[in-house]
Amino acid sequence: MAEASISVDQDQFMCPFCLDLLMDPVAVPCGHSFCKVCINNCWDQEDQTGVYSCPQCRETFTPRPVLDRNNTLSDEVSNKKETELRAASPAYSGPGDVECDFCTEEKHKAVQSCLICLVSLCEIHIKPHLELPALKNHKLEKPSTRLREKICPQHDKLIEIYCRTDQTCICYLCTMHEHRGHDTVATVAERAERQSQLKEVRGETEQRIQEKEKLLQELKQAVNTLKSSAQTAVEDSERIFTELIRSIEERRSEVTELIRAQEKSELSRAEEHIQQLEQEISDLKRRDTELEQLSHTDDHIQFLQSFQGLFDFSEIEDNSNITISRPLSFDGVKKYLSGLKYQVEEFCKESLNSVSEHAESIQIVFTGPNTREDLLQYFRRLSLDPNTAHQFIRLSENNTVARCERSSQSYPDHTDRFQSLWQVLSKQSVRGRCYWEVSWSSQGCIYISVSYKSIYRAGRDKDAWFGGNDQSWSLQCSSSFSFLHNNIAIEISAPSCSRIGVYVDHDEGTLAFYSVSDTVTLLHTVHTTFTQPLYAGFGFHRYYSTAKFWDP
Repeated sequence: MAEASISVDQDQFMCPFCLDLLMDPVAVPCGHSFCKVCINNCWDQEDQTGVYSCPQCRETFTPRPVLDRNNTLSDEVSNKKETELRAASPAYSGPGDVECDFCTEEKHKAVQSCLICLVSLCEIHIKPHLELPALKNHKLEKPSTRLREKICPQHDKLIEIYCRTDQTCICYLCTMHEHRGHDTVATVAERAERQSQLKEVRGETEQRIQEKEKLLQELKQAVNTLKSSAQTAVEDSERIFTELIRSIEERRSEVTELIRAQEKSELSRAEEHIQQLEQEISDLKRRDTELEQLSHTDDHIQFLQSFQGLFDFSEIEDNSNITISRPLSFDGVKKYLSGLKYQVEEFCKESLNSVSEHAESIQIVFTGPNTREDLLQYFRRLSLDPNTAHQFIRLSENNTVARCERSSQSYPDHTDRFQSLWQVLSKQSVRGRCYWEVSWSSQGCIYISVSYKSIYRAGRDKDAWFGGNDQSWSLQCSSSFSFLHNNIAIEISAPSCSRIGVYVDHDEGTLAFYSVSDTVTLLHTVHTTFTQPLYAGFGFHRYYSTAKFWDP
């Protein structure tokens, strides 16, 4: 019972039987008060004896007393109940709650709203709507501050009908005037139908949320992978450059030691010759002095005896065969090292450009079309140019199919023809945004490519090979995929498929390759600057390989 939750201090307001507030209180002749129902139930059991007693003081009465309602006590109990209920009723607390429209002093929280009276009522003031027959038929709902919106502004009647023709809520009078003859149903019926639609929409929404959450997780994982990979690449770069610098330092030391060793060796030999020459000069000067002295002697016998010994030069070593080499400098070493410096710088520049291309090819998010429906907006029908086809490539089906054969085709000579490599270009150039699809089959691999028309045609080296130069970009297709440009290969981790989509945005410098089935999966994307018109191309490495422009 609701009253059981109300705390009451005065015992006189409590029934000794039910231990609850007195309901319809009556007083027995001894003065004690009971609920009318409780005392009658008790005395009904004593009808067999004809003696009736007060359950509290045991005073007996004969005959059965007539019980009259104690109006004073009843009023007191009613006042007490209302006071306790008001104390127990939650007060209006502001935003989020709806206040009772009948509370005059302290506003209490409404528990229901009446759509007929257009008022919101608390637990106390809702009682008439629950008890009075005239108000029991009023429509009650959860408390709301927007009751006026449920009333037709034109007819001031409750909105209970939905007009499907005008897709608006109306009252019953509207169906007789402005919406007469329209397709109308009860708002409850329309809600039930829309509820099923809402369930479908929610299902789709939940599915999209799951897809977005999955994409979000993949994107976060990709970000973490990119960060980890970038940090590893930086550490590897530091280590490799440190090793490279150390290697160059070692080579520098080796060259320095080589120059110093050669200098030491040649100086040692030169010093020996210098000492010998100085000794020879000294000996010759001494002999010259002796000869001069001999020339002044008057003794003929002494002159003749001494002259013979002084005239013999055999005992003096002759180094007149020494030849001094020219040039006596290390300018050749300097020239070679300068050339080496230039070669290293050019190699580093070329290598760093390649590193840059590798780095720029790494993207977390590709901002171009990402569904096949989006890509097919830019679909372009292409055909192959017979004037570019190698002699072993046979074209068919209006030049949309290329097959590598063992026999030579009877193509006329043409300057655009690939002479050595089994390759062919499209007849149409690719400008703006374009998309095409290629189906392929091969026991080896084929190259699905885009290329400038100026690509080299005669040789078999990288200048003519799709992907081997800066004139072409190529997807190598076999049991796995790899992307090639400027003779640099990037492995692609993706399962093989027999149909490839190619998307080009020439102006934005975007090239993307997709694996195609019912959906598309991005394999690789490139962002660069295209300086010439592009042409689609096929390249083959095995006989009987086939590539075809697919027409969706």
